[in-house]
Amino acid sequence: MLSRRIIISGLLALSAILLAGCQAGGGVTGDAAPTAFSGTNGAPTPAELMKQGPLGDKAFGKANAPVTVIEYASLTCRYCRSFHLTTYPKLKKAYIDTGKVRYIIREFPIGRSAAAAAIVTRCAPAKDYLRLYDKYLVNQKQWTSQKVRPDALFKVAAQAGMTRKTFDKCMTNQGIIDGLMWVKQRGRQFGVVGTPTFFINGQKVRGVLTFEEMKGMIEPQISARAANPA
Repeated sequence: MLSRRIIISGLLALSAILLAGCQAGGGVTGDAAPTAFSGTNGAPTPAELMKQGPLGDKAFGKANAPVTVIEYASLTCRYCRSFHLTTYPKLKKAYIDTGKVRYIIREFPIGRSAAAAAIVTRCAPAKDYLRLYDKYLVNQKQWTSQKVRPDALFKVAAQAGMTRKTFDKCMTNQGIIDGLMWVKQRGRQFGVVGTPTFFINGQKVRGVLTFEEMKGMIEPQISARAANPA
């Protein structure tokens, strides 16, 4: 079990990651706040948007797919949960598994519990990342609270095969904490203020997107790439 001292130390480190609340609703919005890395249209340049942080990106699908979707998400956000339960499975089947979309998940933890869960998922073996990520979303009500509940977080992590010893070490992994801080601060510079926020081939869209809404934005990008191959 984590000692009181370790828990306090971990929570102090987690606080450095925290920012604004979920603040995301349904529907599509195309707002784009000015950023520190803006191109001519006020959006991040492709090179800056695709720059990976010290932890690397969690990317799924064909590396040279015609469309890249980046999602900034928080594991405590109910809107992120809704998206991953309703839209993501269809998106995966139609576009990610068929090589048409490269999907990247970037952490934007909101609240101490979200920060702790993000640390644990990043600490897990690469092959278990998405499985554990999904479990934290599906079982969101079991562990989400204003205060971090290590036992509840571990109960979910154990479902993906993580031992308590590994979990305890993960909770105070400063390298992961620093890396997640980098990802979140970078997201803020790109105008991310809530979750989920998507960048679809660089176009910023915020909210719980339906499959049809995503399809409507993805298909023109695929057609454009086919007409003008790199």
